[in-house]
Amino acid sequence: MAPFPQKKSTNPLPPQMKDHLPPGITIVKSDNLEEWQMDIKVLDSNPLYQNETYRLKFTFSNKYPIEPPEVQFIECPPTSDHPRPIPIHPHIYSNGIICLDLLSSAGWSPVQTVESVCMSIQSMLTANSRNERPPGDSDFVSYNRRRPRDINFHYDDDNV
Repeated sequence: MAPFPQKKSTNPLPPQMKDHLPPGITIVKSDNLEEWQMDIKVLDSNPLYQNETYRLKFTFSNKYPIEPPEVQFIECPPTSDHPRPIPIHPHIYSNGIICLDLLSSAGWSPVQTVESVCMSIQSMLTANSRNERPPGDSDFVSYNRRRPRDINFHYDDDNV
């Protein structure tokens, strides 16, 4: 039996993505098909996120695009060259895990792309008016050991 093929380290970005990214989305890292990092900005005048840039980490399994990537915000400390906080939002935990149906196995569709996920998250931030974390944030961050895609969130808040 032959071993699994090694993932190539060449840049896997599709040409159309390299040439035309949606506004407010920047590729930071895309060296392989295991992990990408993207910076996103909210483009409207929402005072909660105005003039902020956030970093998303996409982790792809070998079953992508059939199964969703794991997507979460990551923090780049204020002492770094490009500080990136984790946005405060009722669906974003302080460890960067995002409660968004699109990112779950039940809500995912293989037609989704990295760009469409970023735009959905931009839209989620744009629509938010509450400067708060999800209920139970500190307990969740302290005790959760599951991978983001293995968490069974309850999607009952359409108001943010």
